[in-house]
Amino acid sequence: MRHVLIRLLLLASLGGLGACATTHPGDPFEPVNRKVFAFNDAVDRAVLEPTAKAYRAVVPGPVRTGVSNFFGNIADLWSAVNSFLQFKLADGLHSTMRVGINTFFGFGGLLDIASEAGLYAVPEDFGQTLGHWGLGPGPYLVLPLLGPSTLRDTAALPVDMQASPGNLLTNDTATGYGITGLRVIDTRTRLLEATRMLDDAALDKYLFTRDAWLQRRRNLVYDGAPPPSEDEEDWDSDEPAAAPAPTPAASAP
Repeated sequence: MRHVLIRLLLLASLGGLGACATTHPGDPFEPVNRKVFAFNDAVDRAVLEPTAKAYRAVVPGPVRTGVSNFFGNIADLWSAVNSFLQFKLADGLHSTMRVGINTFFGFGGLLDIASEAGLYAVPEDFGQTLGHWGLGPGPYLVLPLLGPSTLRDTAALPVDMQASPGNLLTNDTATGYGITGLRVIDTRTRLLEATRMLDDAALDKYLFTRDAWLQRRRNLVYDGAPPPSEDEEDWDSDEPAAAPAPTPAASAP
């Protein structure tokens, strides 16, 4: 996942410099988005990044990997549900097999046995499901603390949050917040290298992040094969539904 994000950031940089003087048609709220982006970046610099660095320094690597695998196993379960909602039966069975293998043979998901056997994760969420059935992404949004999104993904967020580890694993609010906090720290730790590359390479971090994120989401909705035309500015755009993938993905996302 981290390597994919890094590659997307590098690809986005090729067009990022030329975009500095123009307005992105899918980002009509850029002035507001930039302010929210700056706020999020300040919070990240002050809180999340130092916490992630401390977590990496204190917690042994195998333990961090186990935490990541555990959260990934829960994500695979939600991916299976969304694959079935998209009628991608092969991908749904693929993700279900991953959950079964990692849960029963990987000590509840602490070990990613499935990937070692060649069954890599096929990430799906409810925003991708909406996109699969033809709902356009709508305008690009930067959400406070949550980061990049679109109108479509923001609408899907409450559904995705119901399937988060904090909601699935406990009914206790305090414990749920603790699980969510650990997941955030785990995710931020895995993105430390990408952040360093972003700081070194980007002249405009906002444009860099926006273009990379939109490109990645588009690729996810279309299973890595988006159509050549891109007319996705409106919430109710006539975006064609993503064609179902005939076989599960063969490589890690």
